[in-house]
Amino acid sequence: MKKLLLLAAIAAVGYVVWRKAAEERAERDLWAEVTDPLEG
Repeated sequence: MKKLLLLAAIAAVGYVVWRKAAEERAERDLWAEVTDPLEG
């Protein structure tokens, strides 16, 4: 039972970290798009 709880806790932390990283990556991509110099 303890192993299952530990596994669930690790999975939850991993999910939160992954979501945070994805959110930061999306924000960085948005800023890169907005701040790109105009081509022309």
